Amino acid sequence: MIRKIIWLAAGLLGAALVSFSANANGTDDRTYTVQVLTRVAEPVLTALAEGRLKIDLPAHTWEHDRTNYAGLEALGRTLAGIAPWLELGPDDTAEGRLRARFIELSVKAVANGTDPKSPDFLNFTNGGQPLVDAAFLAQGILRAPKVLWEPLEPRVKKQIVAALKSSREIPTPDRNNWVMFAAMVEAALLEFGEPTVEERLENCVRKMLGWYVGDGAYGDGDFFHFDYYNSFVIQPMLVDVLKTLANHDAKFAPAHATVMKRAKRYAEIQERLIAPDGTFPSLGRSMTYRFGAFQTLAQMTLLRELPEHLKPAQVRCALTAVIRRIMAATGTFDARDWLQIGFCGHQPSLGENYISTGSLYLCAAGLLPLGLPPADEFWSAPATRWTSQKLWSGESLPADHALGDVAEVDVPTLSR
Repeated sequence: MIRKIIWLAAGLLGAALVSFSANANGTDDRTYTVQVLTRVAEPVLTALAEGRLKIDLPAHTWEHDRTNYAGLEALGRTLAGIAPWLELGPDDTAEGRLRARFIELSVKAVANGTDPKSPDFLNFTNGGQPLVDAAFLAQGILRAPKVLWEPLEPRVKKQIVAALKSSREIPTPDRNNWVMFAAMVEAALLEFGEPTVEERLENCVRKMLGWYVGDGAYGDGDFFHFDYYNSFVIQPMLVDVLKTLANHDAKFAPAHATVMKRAKRYAEIQERLIAPDGTFPSLGRSMTYRFGAFQTLAQMTLLRELPEHLKPAQVRCALTAVIRRIMAATGTFDARDWLQIGFCGHQPSLGENYISTGSLYLCAAGLLPLGLPPADEFWSAPATRWTSQKLWSGESLPADHALGDVAEVDVPTLSR
């Protein structure tokens, strides 16, 4: 109870002082963001590590059959977001000791979740949804190979590979962003030394790149959707999949360079969407994923690939402002510290028919910059205003311009 009171007080203070970017330093911002990570991830990983996720994870009447998928959703989405932080490894600082505990929890969680003999064995095959979160799990492991793959027991590695391969029972998607889920699973299998399927890897990437609409954005299928799926799924998975392909075959390097250029432009647009007070537009579906909407901006930060005129400190201040605004809202968590449906607090009406409690953990994708060490410029540089704060204060900035590039991207076939 005391912890929750302290958390609420800190959150309310953050909301009241949303102009904190002019005063707070990077150490304060990092400490706060680690606290957010801890509160979001701890219930999921602790429950699964102890083999009781299926018992502890809330199941509501509004979820209907979505509870069949919620466990893998919670694990995959949590790890996809916190993996870069885990990859920093343990050290003798308070944060490093906390990270050591979360690495241990994560390894146990993955072992239990992929073990057919475990009471918490997760659903990788029944229905279509497991393909989505097999992909997020794969992405998380690829983002932290030194702690989530290389040191694992051979038994656990075999379990992971078998679980990912079993998701191939779900037909190859071809009409929307789900093509990236099939491609993400195959990319992980490639990295793990397994044979891959062109229909589910290169062909899916070709399909997604064929939906490019310009200025750093992709359609979600044949049509452009004004939502955040370019950040929830499309751009981050394109970047990670093509990076993996390029590492295995240099023929993919030009395609990777193209998607990086587009992702940098999309990150630039995302930074401009953050208002002076840390709010941002609620547009399109899946807004219950909260600050996961900024995964592309967070990913370009993590990769140190921000556009040159975007200073890391201004992005830190902007993202921290967003996170503070959202996390301060009453009802974000239930009485047992599980996330509840909402964009700003508890807003059940935002619960679309594909949403479960596990779905909500995609918010963790907004925490990717924690994978940068504390000494990195992102965390160590003095606070500075972000673009909208500068413009709305009357500062004169260069005009914004669209990215001009060609739609055609050659995706070769992997040498097998």
